[in-house]
Amino acid sequence: MRIDVVTIFPAFFAALDVSLLGRARQSGLIEVRIHDLRDFAHDRHRTVDDTPYGGGAGMVMRAEPWGEALDAVLTPGSTLVVPTPAGSLFTQRRARELSARQHLVFACGRYEGIDQRVVEWARRDHEVLELSLGDYVLNGGEVATLAMIEAAARVVPGMVGNPESLVEESHEEGLLEYPSYTKPASWRGLDVPPILLSGHHGAIAAWRREQSIDRTRRIRPELLPDDGTDL
Repeated sequence: MRIDVVTIFPAFFAALDVSLLGRARQSGLIEVRIHDLRDFAHDRHRTVDDTPYGGGAGMVMRAEPWGEALDAVLTPGSTLVVPTPAGSLFTQRRARELSARQHLVFACGRYEGIDQRVVEWARRDHEVLELSLGDYVLNGGEVATLAMIEAAARVVPGMVGNPESLVEESHEEGLLEYPSYTKPASWRGLDVPPILLSGHHGAIAAWRREQSIDRTRRIRPELLPDDGTDL
């Protein structure tokens, strides 16, 4: 998988050099390139924003540098991802979809966002996804891009040492993950549920399933079917 990121804050992406993502980059499993949008601005101050047409607070990122930056990184098979609070919700299913793409390009907006014509222009020849992490606003697209890259990259085959660990995670089957425990069996007056010490794998699997359903019902009931269908 190849990933290109366009941003005015390249230093944000130093985190991609650590942990699983860092090892995946070193091994060649994923390739990530970071591009400074200001390199595509040609005035003395490397300007990438201007006041919005129609008035209003804040600044809007200019189309010209974005157009040149995307000209430099987009290929015929690229998918352009634009993190934005006005986008559709980024989910685990979407992460898996992104993991299957050969080339992802992330456009990190700032201020009041990117001139909408950039998105409209890119859609002429490329798949464009406007995605949101949730119903809140960040200072820019960098944090959201990091989250999306990690979510997508970690399900690329070969990324995680034990692929079975991905199957039972939260949201993989529409449920939150069951609670986990490790040694010691008793800690500060709290004990590990006895079923987990029984060695009865069928009973343990059933308990974990019940715990996932119960946790989802308490914390994210909207994830459960509302038609009475058994899970």
